[in-house]
Amino acid sequence: MTLTERGLNRATLGRQLLLGREPLGVAEGTRRIVAIQGQQAASPYIALWNRLDGFDPEELDAAFAGRELVKATLMRFTLHVVHPSDHPAMHKAMQPQLRSRLGDARYTETGLTRELAEAVVEDALEFVAEPRSNAEVEAWLQQRIETDPKRMWWALRTFLPVLHAPTGGPWAFGYRPSYMSSTTPHSPLDKAASDIALQSLVRRYLEGFGPASVADIGQFGLIQRGRVKLAIEALGDKLEKLEGPDGKALYDVPGGLRPDEETPAPSRLLPMWDSTLLAYADRSRVIPPEYRKIVIRMNGDTLPTLLVDGYVAGVWRTVDDGIEATAFHKLPAKVWKELGVEARALTKFLAKRDPHPYSRYHHWWPKLPDYETRVLRARR
Repeated sequence: MTLTERGLNRATLGRQLLLGREPLGVAEGTRRIVAIQGQQAASPYIALWNRLDGFDPEELDAAFAGRELVKATLMRFTLHVVHPSDHPAMHKAMQPQLRSRLGDARYTETGLTRELAEAVVEDALEFVAEPRSNAEVEAWLQQRIETDPKRMWWALRTFLPVLHAPTGGPWAFGYRPSYMSSTTPHSPLDKAASDIALQSLVRRYLEGFGPASVADIGQFGLIQRGRVKLAIEALGDKLEKLEGPDGKALYDVPGGLRPDEETPAPSRLLPMWDSTLLAYADRSRVIPPEYRKIVIRMNGDTLPTLLVDGYVAGVWRTVDDGIEATAFHKLPAKVWKELGVEARALTKFLAKRDPHPYSRYHHWWPKLPDYETRVLRARR
């Protein structure tokens, strides 16, 4: 079976709950979309607001507090919100990448070694059995090692099974993180076990983002393609092999959702670092190539975007009287009306927590090309 570019787009939107808001709770909604990139505190809330019918942010607060959802360093060395049932396999699958911090020059140049890290692992996990700040862990390490405790903790918190502990308002996590050990047990690096866990990660990725290529799966986790190929071979007939629009092999879970390519896609205001923009090597599935460098900045900042007919068509930011939307190409009046409805609802949603969650990133806007910009005003 050969898939078209638009067919791949609709498959992603359908699995990411972007063809229509679904009446799901936050835990099940997150499980369905597999992973939400979460290094910015408001983004998981805005991601789920875009996807779930009747989304209540207090439900997400409670899910974080009760560990019905967890936030941890996982794929691409970045923070992700995932269902707790997914965390053990994801963490195990990512260990070869996550533990590479111990060989990073930023770690070794201070005189730190793998042996020093391994010597404190068990005690460190015991210390963070209750929430601890960076400063608290670094002070604890300072009493046990003679070299840089900041770099030691930088490496340890990357590969150890630790979670971000909620710190409170306006979102569950603030800019001063707190850490707490998870229920996922720690064990020495076992490449065979990691490769088995990678099979689970590949299946889960395809459930939420497939069909996809070996390169796409590798990009999702910054996983070597050789490891991905071995995982796909091991999964065998548990996966379906398809052909992409460029003739390349794609893989999918049997029965994976593939809506008709003419399925309408509603306009949406996606958060910063929305996972749909970052989960592929070939990001043209959602971002037209000419817009990629505008949306994903050189330092990795991924701006909040306008999604129109399933594709990125611009960016947005909050202003005092609503949402400022910048369109990269001419949009019909009907689309501006749809975006206005979304903007008014989002403005109302944010007003109860933080009207300007991305204000520290507004410095990117003067650097944008000269495109049409409209303020989609909130109702007074």
